[in-house]
Order: sequence, then C-alpha cells, then structure tokens
Amino acid sequence: MKEITRAAIAIVVVCIVLFGVNRYLNQSAGNASSDTITIFNWGEYIDPELITQFEEESGYRVVYETFDSNEAMMTKIEQGGTSYDIAVPSEYAIEKMKENDLLLEIDHAQIPNLGNIDPYFLDLAFDPKNKYSIPYFWGTVGVVFNPSLLDGQTFDSWESLWDPSLEGEVLLVDGAREIIGMGLNSLGYSLNSTDEKELLEATAKLKELTPNVKAIIGDEVTQLMINEEASVAITFSGQAADMMWENESLDYAVPEEGSNLWFDNMVIPKTAANIEGAHKFINFMLDAEVAAQNADYVGYSIPNAAAVELMDEEVIADERFYPTEEARENLEVYKNLGLEMLGTYNELFLEFKMSAN
Repeated sequence: MKEITRAAIAIVVVCIVLFGVNRYLNQSAGNASSDTITIFNWGEYIDPELITQFEEESGYRVVYETFDSNEAMMTKIEQGGTSYDIAVPSEYAIEKMKENDLLLEIDHAQIPNLGNIDPYFLDLAFDPKNKYSIPYFWGTVGVVFNPSLLDGQTFDSWESLWDPSLEGEVLLVDGAREIIGMGLNSLGYSLNSTDEKELLEATAKLKELTPNVKAIIGDEVTQLMINEEASVAITFSGQAADMMWENESLDYAVPEEGSNLWFDNMVIPKTAANIEGAHKFINFMLDAEVAAQNADYVGYSIPNAAAVELMDEEVIADERFYPTEEARENLEVYKNLGLEMLGTYNELFLEFKMSAN
C-alpha cells in the first residue's frame, strides 16, 4: 500500500513539474512572438541590411524564411505550423488567399507611408481598396537575349522565338502560367483564357517550338545567360535586370502582342502572432529611402513614387523595366482561374514539357 501511495505522490509531483514547465514555455513563446517578426518572402527579395536596420530601429527581432513558389507559400500558411507575420504573394495568390480566408485586413491608419505609393498600383482588381495587401514590387514577363549571339532578332514579337535559326537556344521559365500564357499571347489570345479551343491551340503551337528549346528551368537561367551558354530566355524583368548587370551584352524586350504584368504585395496572414509588428514592418518598407535602397539591391521595379524620385534617373527612365502607362495597357495581370482551370494549365504545360524532352 505504501508503495502505491509513493507512486501516486510521484506521479502528482511529475505532473506539477510538467505543468510548470509547459506554462513557462508557453509564456516564453508568447513573449517571443511579441518582440519577433516572422517574414515569409521570395529568395533574395530584400536587402539584408534593411532587416538589420529595422531590427535596430524597432527593437523587434526578425526571423526570415523564403519560398520558391506561391503554391508552396500558400500550402505552408494553410498548414499553420509557423505563425508568419508577413508574406509576399503575387496577385493571383492574394485572390486565392482571400477566398480561403487566410488573410487579415490591413489597418491603413498604421501605415502612414502608404501615401508614398503611386496611385496606379493601388485599388487593383485582385484587392480592391488594398484591404488585404500593400504593393512591394512589380514587373513583367519578357525575353532576355544576347544580340551578339543572334542574327538580328529583337523579339518585338513572340513569333521570333519560332525562328529556325534559334534551334537549341531558347531557355524557358518553368511555369505553367508563364509559358501557356506566352503561347496564348503569341496567337492574340488572353493569357487568362479559359477557352478549351484556345488552350489546345496554344499548346499545339508551343509543341512547334520544341526544336528551339534548350531547357525548361528555374533560377539557373540567370547564370546560363550571363555565361553566354544560351542566347535567349523567357524570364521576369527583375531577373533580366540582374543578368544585364553582370553581362552588358544582354538586352530585354516585352513582345508587342502582350505579356504578363505582375505584382507582389505584402500581406498579413491570419495566423500572424505579431500584428502590430507586421504593420510597423510594412510601413518601414514603404519609407522612400528604404524602398529606394531595396530596389537598388533587388533590381525589380517599385511602385513607390517617393522612392522613385530618389533613384538613379538612368534606371527609372529605362522603359524596359519601367514601361509607360500606355505600354502597360497591352499587358495583363494573372487572374485566379480556380483550381480546376489551374489544373488544366498544369496538365497542358506538362504535355508540352514532355514533348520538349
């Protein structure tokens, strides 16, 4: 009987200790979340010096994680394992996150620097009145090419990619929306088409491109173009700017039939643990000097009008990366086409990739 009593007392003591430890850990986690900002962003998409500066000015500690696709980012946020305070999705992903109730409304009163944003980039269709997102970077999808390795092509038209002289020379970004969209644009269709006939026609035309395709890849395209191991690539404007910085022989064009105009915005996921800190970080990134420094580092175009005034005139006057409003009228923003149609795009892209291999 004494042994049973001792065992019972021991169990009670252990339970009390475990309860105390658990309570301590929970309190510690709570305190950590109040002075920590957890950011989920694309790779190499912020100047690291600005993270240090924000930490010094705000007193918050920044935990910074990266993702390589909107889909991977959304999946991780939906799973809820990490309480991200800031994420940076693209426009169509923002629409989807809103539909899935993954975002918190942003309190504009806590972001006085929102006034620095060019009105052109506000109140867009994917987020009316910017209730859930704040502009970060924007750009286009186009063609980066090396004139010294080509026979006079300028890629004012997507049709130039089908030139037989480019056999085994074209690098394609590994993205269904980008490549199926390119096929659609080359035929004069919308890159948001849901018409089965148009999609099949675009896929058939892409299959005719396969002799010219060198590879369908991701970030590796940058080094291949810099090293002149290929003469042409479909890529994003900021990535093209990075290549051109390293190799002055390169050029960039957005074909006249049209292309994608994309936006990456800052959002606050619904699982955020530090909402106040998230607002302070967004406001910090919208400061004119901060935004200008960030744009210099990252290489993409910024929607911050106050920051643009501080940047090198040669950079902002380059219409390849800061196209005029008139030029932007021929560009389209990706729409959230829904899971079923996105599946169709992915299937057709896979069919094309298999033919290219």
